[in-house]
Amino acid sequence: MKAFLFPGQGSQSIGMGREIYDSFRCAKDVFQEVNEALQQNLTKIIFEGPESDLVLTENTQPALMMVSMAIMRVLEKEGGLDLSKAASYVAGHSLGQYTALCAAGSLSLSDTACLLKIRGQAMQKAVPVGEGAMAAILGLEMADVEKIALEAAQGDICEIANDNSPGQIVISGHREAVERAVELSKTYGAKRSLLLNVSAPFHCALMKPAQERMQEAFESVCVKDPCVPVIDNVTADAVQNGDALRTLLIQQVTGRVRWCESILTMAELGITTSLEIGAGKVLTGLSKRIVPTIEAFALNTPFDIESMLKKDLAA
Repeated sequence: MKAFLFPGQGSQSIGMGREIYDSFRCAKDVFQEVNEALQQNLTKIIFEGPESDLVLTENTQPALMMVSMAIMRVLEKEGGLDLSKAASYVAGHSLGQYTALCAAGSLSLSDTACLLKIRGQAMQKAVPVGEGAMAAILGLEMADVEKIALEAAQGDICEIANDNSPGQIVISGHREAVERAVELSKTYGAKRSLLLNVSAPFHCALMKPAQERMQEAFESVCVKDPCVPVIDNVTADAVQNGDALRTLLIQQVTGRVRWCESILTMAELGITTSLEIGAGKVLTGLSKRIVPTIEAFALNTPFDIESMLKKDLAA
C-alpha cells in the first residue's frame, strides 16, 4: 500500500522544478495555470529569485504546491497514473495538505493556488514582524516539550506547532516566550534548540486572524470529496469528506501539525511505501525516522519519475 506525501514550507529552493518544467509540456501548463490564477509570474521567482522573494510566505506556499502538482501532472499524463488506484492515502505537511487535496481532486489547481496565496498573506499579516518566533527543540519527548512551553509562556503564547518526528518538535508563539523555552530546554537535556528563520509564528493561537481570513476565503470555494482518504494534520486521522476537510484546513492555521502521528497512522493502516512528490526530501527523511520499515522515496526530477514509473506506481 502506498501513500503520496506533499512537502510544506522549508523545502523551497531557487530553481526547484526546473528540470521537470524543461522536460515536460504538461508541467509547463501547470506553471502557466498557476501564474494566470495568481496574476503573477511566480515561475520567474522560482527559477530566478531573488531568494528574498521566494521565501515570502505568500510566494513560498503556492510555489511549493505548483512544483508538486507539475510532477503529479507528469505522472498522470506521461505515466498514466490514476491516484485512486495508485495510492491508498495522501497527506501533506501544513500547506502540503492543500496540495494533497488538489492532487486527490478535492480542490481545483487555480483554487488551491489562490487559497495558498491568501493563506500566506494572512499568516504574514497576523503578527507584526519581530513579535513572533518559532524554534526547533531536538532530542526531547513530547511530554517534556509541552512542560517547557507551558512554563515558558508566562502569560504569552508558547505552543507546540509541529510534531515532526521523534525528537524533533517545533514550538511557536511570542518571541520572548519562545526564547525562554529555548533556554529552558537546555535544563531538560535537549540535544539542541534553535530559533528558526521564519517570517511568522505559524500554527499557534497568534494565527487566529489568519484563521478567520481563511474561513472567509473558503466560503466561495468548492471542496469535493477526495478520491482517496487524506491523513489530516490536525487529527492525524483519515478523512474523505470534503466539508470536513474544509473545516480542518481552517483549524489547521492555528492547530498543531501532527506529522509524526500521521505517519504512525499510515503504518497502522498498512502503508508500506511513501512517495514524496515535490521539492526536497524533508518528508522522506522524517518518514524513515518515524517508521523505518516504510520504504520512502522522493520524486522531484525526471530521473526519479522515470525510475518510479518503471516500478509500476499502481502495483
